[in-house]
Amino acid sequence: MRKAGVLLHPTSLPGPGPCGDLGAGVWRFLDWMAEAGLRLWQVLPLNPPGAGFSPYDSPAALAVGTHLLSLDRLVDDGLLRGHELADRPMSTGRVDVDQVKGWHAPRVALAARRLAAQDPGAVAAFAASRPHLEDWALFEALRRVHQTDGWAGFPEELAAYALTAVAQARERYADIVAEVLAAQLLVHRQWADVRRGAHERGVEIVGDVPIFVSGSGCDVWARRHLFRGAPGHDGQWRPEPVAGVPPDYFSPTGQRWGNPHYHWPAHAAEGYAWWVARLRSVLDFCDIVRIDHFRGFAAAWEIPSDAPDATHGAWAPGPGAALFGAVREALGDLPFIAEDLGVITPDVEALRDDLGLPGMKILQFAFGGANTHPFLPHTYGHSRWVAYTGTHDTDTAIGWYRSADARSQHQYRVYVGRDGSEPSWDLLRLAFSSVADLAIAPMQDLLELDTHHRMNTPGTAEGNWTWRAPGLPAHTARRVRGLAETYGRIPTEG
Repeated sequence: MRKAGVLLHPTSLPGPGPCGDLGAGVWRFLDWMAEAGLRLWQVLPLNPPGAGFSPYDSPAALAVGTHLLSLDRLVDDGLLRGHELADRPMSTGRVDVDQVKGWHAPRVALAARRLAAQDPGAVAAFAASRPHLEDWALFEALRRVHQTDGWAGFPEELAAYALTAVAQARERYADIVAEVLAAQLLVHRQWADVRRGAHERGVEIVGDVPIFVSGSGCDVWARRHLFRGAPGHDGQWRPEPVAGVPPDYFSPTGQRWGNPHYHWPAHAAEGYAWWVARLRSVLDFCDIVRIDHFRGFAAAWEIPSDAPDATHGAWAPGPGAALFGAVREALGDLPFIAEDLGVITPDVEALRDDLGLPGMKILQFAFGGANTHPFLPHTYGHSRWVAYTGTHDTDTAIGWYRSADARSQHQYRVYVGRDGSEPSWDLLRLAFSSVADLAIAPMQDLLELDTHHRMNTPGTAEGNWTWRAPGLPAHTARRVRGLAETYGRIPTEG
């Protein structure tokens, strides 16, 4: 079935306060989507953000970020008092990370402590139903107590995840652990309401799973045998090799991400149980899941930890179909989208196609080369694709066009039969009119915004992940709906 959608992370929702959240703004957005005829809402990873507020560098792959919680809804639930929000900071038009940490987080903690005190049975039942959160709750408690971001700052026995020390810490810090679990319960409840509201409006949610996890995070701490590493000169565990990608569209020297690689034989020996739990947790929140860096399951780029950049890496095989076979056996159908961008080889395409997964077509990448480029819509060949105007990592459509070379601009104008004055709408029309089953655009392109509004610039550490939409114009919804109706992405009778 042909559908159209929008890419907008919840933190980018317009509204009051330091960050987009699951309050009134999300309901206005879902109503706006319904008016626009959009039936797919794609989000970035919902995990707690890591360095630079990045959702792709989370300290916990199976937890949810409580920065998404609506404090107003916690007032409605009786867990906060209205006067406790009286000093709410004004919105700056972007996510204010300092205020998220310094103003929002303490109020989430207060509400969570009250819930843990008022209804400990509900918190305990929730924790029992999601045992993977126990490690995250203790990890977060230890981070607070020892005032450190990662497990390397824990005392030696706790850093080593020595079972006796871990058990003693669980008992010693039981109050903080209960608070963290209660906060997880709260965000699960709020998101469940949002998901029901989306479904009532005919909207499905598309989630996102990064293939790699943070080396300093909870998952490596508690399950180090599942990751490749070795003690460094100081005796502390280090990832070896580290993850990244070879030179590509984004960087002539590639990208050295620094994440640890998986010890795939250990995962196989456990029936890929950690991956099954991870994907099950994401499907608690989403209907479809984009698998980021899908090619890494066929082969991943391994970089020596002491290499200066990603050009020194080499390909090493991944688990292939075996992992997805275990996931299918445990969870049933595979409602996944394969992020098959970058250096793609026949083995990656074969894995994607054998699993029956749609791949991605990025229209910004289609111009400037041959007329047989695989991202040009006339080359698609079949409908099992997701056509995007751009992604969270690219410039906006307007920014892309303005910075493109003359050849790419000329080819684009000839291809779309337009003069280049409306690149956002031209690319939207290409995506919506293509044979691809799904067509998705970042909100920035629907709002016709320039490069100053991009979400992320790969390879840079500052200024990313904090964009917020300036509004939800009714005229934009009407224009998007016209495209969706014209190109059969809204069901019609007769």
